[in-house]
Formats: sequence, C-alpha cells, structure tokens
Amino acid sequence: MAKNIYVGNLPWSTTDADLRNMFSPHGEVTSAHVIEDRETGRSRGFGFVEMDEEGARKAIQALNGADMQGRALKVNEAQPRESRPSRPRY
Repeated sequence: MAKNIYVGNLPWSTTDADLRNMFSPHGEVTSAHVIEDRETGRSRGFGFVEMDEEGARKAIQALNGADMQGRALKVNEAQPRESRPSRPRY
C-alpha cells in the first residue's frame, strides 16, 4: 500500500522532478508533486510524495531535517486534510 508523505520548507525553485529524484533512492515513487499557488503558479514551498510503505519509512527517516539549498526539510507522513467550512465564491 502506498503512503503519502508531506515535504515542507522546500526551496521555491523545487520541481516535481526534483522531488522524485530526491525520494527515488529510498524506494519506488508513485507520484511527486510540488504545490503551486493557483493565481501566480509559483511554488508554495511544500509538496507531497507518494511511495511504497517501506520506502516511505526509509525516506522520512533519511530526509527529515536534511539540507536542500540551505533549507532544512520537514518530511513526515501526510495527515488527512481537515474539513473546512465552505467560503462563498464571488
């Protein structure tokens, strides 16, 4: 079963491919996605990686706190999204 991993404090220049390359030595990466701002298209500084359970455990252990372009990464198992009240659209 695949695990979803949260990766925070990413440099603004990080791409989906960079994430995939960073995690692939630890196991099979199913998907890697850097979250972007809807309006500007610029990275929001975090992303998600989905990979096999054993690889996810190894990656979290190896990469949490690791330095990437001068930034200490925050890597942990992703938590389910909290439900928020809907906002009116104008």
